[in-house]
Amino acid sequence: MTDATNSDERIKEMSRLRRALIRPELGGMVGCVAVFTFFLLTASDSGMFSSTGVLNWSVVSAQFMIIAVGACLLMIAGEFDLSVGSMIGFAGMMIAIFGVTLGWPMWMAILVTFAICIALGALNGYIVVRTGLPSFIVTLATLFILRGFTIFIPQTLERKTIIGGITEAAEGDWLAAIFGGKVLKGFFAWLGDIGMISVFERGNKVGQPVVDGIPMLIIWALGLVIVGHIVLTRTRFGNWIFAAGGDAQAARYVGVPVERVKILMFMFTAFCATVFAVCQVMEFGSAGADRGLLKEFEAIIAVVIGGALLTGGYGSVIGAALGALIFGVVQQGLFFAGVESSLFRVFLGVILLLAVILNTYIRRLITGER
Repeated sequence: MTDATNSDERIKEMSRLRRALIRPELGGMVGCVAVFTFFLLTASDSGMFSSTGVLNWSVVSAQFMIIAVGACLLMIAGEFDLSVGSMIGFAGMMIAIFGVTLGWPMWMAILVTFAICIALGALNGYIVVRTGLPSFIVTLATLFILRGFTIFIPQTLERKTIIGGITEAAEGDWLAAIFGGKVLKGFFAWLGDIGMISVFERGNKVGQPVVDGIPMLIIWALGLVIVGHIVLTRTRFGNWIFAAGGDAQAARYVGVPVERVKILMFMFTAFCATVFAVCQVMEFGSAGADRGLLKEFEAIIAVVIGGALLTGGYGSVIGAALGALIFGVVQQGLFFAGVESSLFRVFLGVILLLAVILNTYIRRLITGER
């Protein structure tokens, strides 16, 4: 009996190395160490790691992070959403149309935009689960539909594809401040007064902080990562997400509402895209029809770097956040290092290929495939 038990594959002990290798965050952790080491060696004297430099790549990373959280949970549930980038442009344009062209209060424009975009996410999910069509095809169609409306609506109403005036329309608005304001201003003013972030910065007098607060974009990114991680790892609904993407039919047999889970994940992805859009228009003070271009692919790549399997049922929000951090650091790091910025796309392609190869190896470790 003992020999039979010891040879039973179901209860075989897993080595620490194997456990470490199958952690979804491994690729993101290794990538972060490599990227930070590289730029510390090549761009440490360029200002990349000064207070303003850190803020620059933190903001860019936060942008990737917001949409990566939604894409991560949806991919773990076994689906894709290629309409994320178009949803960003569409949401931003709707805020401008409602708040500037139609003159609505900005808080109302934001809330109505959220309602419309989340409803579109629900529609995406409903079509996928009711028709059985691949989410790749359904959301690809949505990508073109939303991008077309994003160009058509402002051209029809304003005869242009860029609408400004959002900063003025949002002035004093309570909800706009939640997306476009800054926090800890008093703390950073104190740091400036004591010279920690002013006296050592060239071109700024003592007492004038070069960083006057943390943008709400970063707060939203961190908040979504924390909430997403807790939901995925500490709740029954998180188990449902894994089950829906791992084996949907088996999940149905044990009572998991697979269809509802997937629709909710499409809605959450749309929510994240809208958060990104609102923060973006509040930062720039305008909405453009070309905003969000290719963001859907960047979100998916960040999630893949973070260890999620393209087949679903496996991944980590923390890993996706690390993938987004890598993107932000590399994009800004190339600028600080004086490297041609177009090479960022080369980096995306290379890192995607390496991540897919690594994830394929991880899948084989998990499933025992040869």
